[in-house]
Amino acid sequence: MLSAWESMVQHRAGALQQTNPPTIESIQAFSHLHDAALLELWDSLQLDPQSYALVAVGGYGRSELCWASDLDVLLVHEGNVEIAELTRVADSLWYPLWDTGIRIDHSVRDFAQARRVASEDIKAMLGLIDARTVCGNHELTSQLRSTVLSDWRASAKTRLSELEELVAERRNRHGELAHLLEPDLKEAFGGLREATILRAIAASWVTDIDHRAVNSAHQNLLIIRDALHRHARRSTDRLTMHEQGPLAQSLDFASDDELLMHVSLAGRALAHASDVTWHRVSRTRTTRSPFRKLTQRRVERQPLIDGLVIQAGEVVFAKDVEPQVDSNLPLRAAAATAQAGLILSPHTVQQLEKVPPLLFPWSSESQSYLVSLLGAGAQALPIINALDHIGLWEKYLPSWSNIHCLPQRNALHRYTVDRHSWECAFHAAEFIREVSRPDLLLVAALYHDIGKGSTEDHCERGAQLMEVIAPQLGFNRSDTAILTTLVRHHLLLAEYATRRDLDDPATIDTVARAIGNRETLHLLRILTQADSLATNDGVWSEWKSRLVADLVARVSAKLDGQPIPEIPRLSQRIPRAADSALTCLFNAENHRIVVQLAMADRVGLVAAMSAVFAIHRLDVRSAQCETVGNVAYQEWELTTKFGDIPNLDVIRHDIENAMNTPVQLEERLERLRTFVPQVRTAAPQVLHLPDASQLSTVFEIRAH
Repeated sequence: MLSAWESMVQHRAGALQQTNPPTIESIQAFSHLHDAALLELWDSLQLDPQSYALVAVGGYGRSELCWASDLDVLLVHEGNVEIAELTRVADSLWYPLWDTGIRIDHSVRDFAQARRVASEDIKAMLGLIDARTVCGNHELTSQLRSTVLSDWRASAKTRLSELEELVAERRNRHGELAHLLEPDLKEAFGGLREATILRAIAASWVTDIDHRAVNSAHQNLLIIRDALHRHARRSTDRLTMHEQGPLAQSLDFASDDELLMHVSLAGRALAHASDVTWHRVSRTRTTRSPFRKLTQRRVERQPLIDGLVIQAGEVVFAKDVEPQVDSNLPLRAAAATAQAGLILSPHTVQQLEKVPPLLFPWSSESQSYLVSLLGAGAQALPIINALDHIGLWEKYLPSWSNIHCLPQRNALHRYTVDRHSWECAFHAAEFIREVSRPDLLLVAALYHDIGKGSTEDHCERGAQLMEVIAPQLGFNRSDTAILTTLVRHHLLLAEYATRRDLDDPATIDTVARAIGNRETLHLLRILTQADSLATNDGVWSEWKSRLVADLVARVSAKLDGQPIPEIPRLSQRIPRAADSALTCLFNAENHRIVVQLAMADRVGLVAAMSAVFAIHRLDVRSAQCETVGNVAYQEWELTTKFGDIPNLDVIRHDIENAMNTPVQLEERLERLRTFVPQVRTAAPQVLHLPDASQLSTVFEIRAH
């Protein structure tokens, strides 16, 4: 029969060949297996049972030991043990664990030292809240845990601010679990770390949490983390795209997208619980005494809107409200709460689950509540997340299930499709004074990506869906046509502004035909900007803004039957002396450089100039070229890749050399390549676009 130690070692090795997906029970059993092995080792050392306690802390303390997790252990002693003896005991415990390849996070402290560390290091305190005895003096562990808890409760009002700062810092560094393509299951906001912090807040007695929702989400993430450890054969918390397919299969998900959606739902539940909890913590800071807090809850109820009142900084139902008979109540409550910059109380949110779904088509009243909610901007997000937590949007918004928690597998998007859609509406709300129909703008922003999630072109698919959705939301035929056009062409302005020649009549004619009228054009202009801003930082730039504005001005003139404003051609803008071999002009500001060139035409000039700019680590944002007679005109818009603008005289010198000694240029480029990491990329693609221009032959080149 195997000893407990041998059984633990054998099980750790055999776990990698396990085909059954992990469960909470199997994770707990794995923890208890280590308990038994450590107890067997402890007994073999024949230690004084009253002098020591081997304490499991953190995840191990909660019996949540994943396959490659660190074993978090603390050797606590009474304080009267000699250093040499402590060293001997610790070495006798740690070395057998190390010899088996188990990673341990260990420390040795007496009672007073452990208490002091917990009072100084909030992370140590979080670990000790979950302390439990593995071996030795249970009373020593129990006394330490109760003392640390007592200290935490006594100082929680001040220390919670420190903990909140750590949460904010982690959120900024690791992002939000619910919206990441490669999330860190532990450290991202809404991850496993969130559940630990929420339980610590509950233990402080400052406020309670929704234990059922927190525990359920936490267990779902823990199972995925354990499976990830076993599949990767190492300690890792980042769910990379490389791991997602095999992991989804091992956990019986239909696809890697379904796995990410499962992670997203758990992350949303923990993020929502965190937001609500920290809001309540902030309320306690403004309350002078427990008596006053109780008095406020019982007496101070300020009316907000029909059926809703403000109580203790949260929105709750008035006493006579019957949620089960008012289908408009969730939208009315969400809109009023968002406009007031408040949150719905968790109990109120739970009550909203009883509300029957709205019937289609919506009334004008229902439609106005949705528009009001979207018009509140980013401060509506906590309310939207709260109602998403109970599945209300899938019940209320037509076709919303198509994009709910749907990941976006590209490098540009930071959010899932549904969250990106809300963010687009929030950004659009910043510009509603600039358009005549803010309701159409906000609803188009919310639904612009509704066509994603299928193999079809999402713009065309979204337009087809919008033809059905808009009437369901109560819009008439003409408004439905505008919304359908906005969804179908929400990428049009950005694509044509950045990838087509704005001087070409074909560009202006194509956009004008697609959009049809000025009102839709200006709605689309704002939608384009809002979509870019909601995608990621840097997607909307001064360069893109200027190009879109130029395109809109020209299309607007076309739709009005006015002369289209002309941009002077390069040969008109760039001066050139008749006897000059080269004209080279710079306009540099911040990290942006515009270079204007005029030179004798020959084959290879565009490639040569590109090489010069590459050597100086300059990124090309746009390039225009025109040949008149035997003179080539070029205008390059560049941005610096690193730091400040390089020496312009040196760039000018290299441009002159590039025209005379192209071989030397190739040698410098080759040296540059040796310092650039070589990444695997898709092969370049060249497309001929025969209908893109009336003046030019147009090729679209897609390359790294």
